[in-house]
Amino acid sequence: MQEELATLEKIVNVVIEYLITYSFQILAAIIILIIGIKVAGWTAKVVERFGEQRQFDVTISKFLAGLTRTLILIFVFIIVVGKFGISIAPFIAALGAVAFGSSFALQGPLSNYGAGIVIILGRTFVVGDTIMVKSVNGVVEEIHLAATILTNEDGERITIPNKHIVGEILHNSFANKIVETSVGISYSDDPKKAVRVVEEVLKASVNVIQEPPPLVGVAEFADSAINIGMRYWVPTKKYFQISYRMNLAIHSALEEAGISIPFPQRDVHLIAQPDQKNSEKGLGISG
Repeated sequence: MQEELATLEKIVNVVIEYLITYSFQILAAIIILIIGIKVAGWTAKVVERFGEQRQFDVTISKFLAGLTRTLILIFVFIIVVGKFGISIAPFIAALGAVAFGSSFALQGPLSNYGAGIVIILGRTFVVGDTIMVKSVNGVVEEIHLAATILTNEDGERITIPNKHIVGEILHNSFANKIVETSVGISYSDDPKKAVRVVEEVLKASVNVIQEPPPLVGVAEFADSAINIGMRYWVPTKKYFQISYRMNLAIHSALEEAGISIPFPQRDVHLIAQPDQKNSEKGLGISG
């Protein structure tokens, strides 16, 4: 018991001696750390506000603000560590060795960060755009250094690593998405009238984007119908909702205009085979 008390007393004495010796350094380090955090946060807000005033993209503004905050905090950390008489040179050397050793294992994440910087600075697309890459499409909600977040009309959250975006064929239709469809009318109906009816329906809808204007015309002469093709733009987040509603409106308008939508038809001709004719005659003779 006495040995334990003696050990505890030594520890307390060492702590007290350390606090007395480095009390000013510790106090200064704490003050510098608090001030540094405050300055980093304030500077990041200033940078972000500057980007908004200069009408920078919101993603670039946030990226520059975050980068500024990180650099200031690193600088503050170096000063705080120096207050305790600790040299950061060994830490930098060790960090470099670790980074070199782990570079092969981190090729994927690092390539994502590199691609993220290219996307943010190059402004290939911005928040609110509709993009399609590798058959995946959606509205851009967030752009991070590591990945880009998309959402679709179903409320799904799609995360795409940035390395799978840079270098690929990218479709960017901004805030809208195109609807491409067709409707068949009978060959006995007037295609010009059908085109006018469809155009009127599309122009009357507040949900259909009018610039660029919808395109309507004869798309194909099929076996059983003349196919009237149409291409029009709608907001991406209401793609299926609006396209289904327009299909119903077009069907109703064509029906009111007396234009029929035929179903597939086939003309079947029955041709009697020679053997069948002879057998029938033979049956007639024997009868």
